[in-house]
Amino acid sequence: MDVLVTYDVSTTSPAGERRLARVAAVCERYGTRVQYSVFECRLTSTALERLVGELLDEIDPEVDSVRIYRFPGDLTASCTTLGRPRDRALGDPWII
Repeated sequence: MDVLVTYDVSTTSPAGERRLARVAAVCERYGTRVQYSVFECRLTSTALERLVGELLDEIDPEVDSVRIYRFPGDLTASCTTLGRPRDRALGDPWII
């Protein structure tokens, strides 16, 4: 399934800045960054559960927010991009 992950992590303290970096690192393991705090991910149900668990371990629920949107089909069919195009499409392989 395709999901869109967005987050807002409070960075008013050094601990918040560390949380922001850890949340971003978790998201980078699962998807492609398309905006500073927005990731597109193609996940299995099990991977989505792991992602949610890892994010819950990193955020402070009193001051941080994570939103995960699930798309019934292919995310690219639901997206209109204006402006600068992204470097690669969701699901494209990385060649290193």
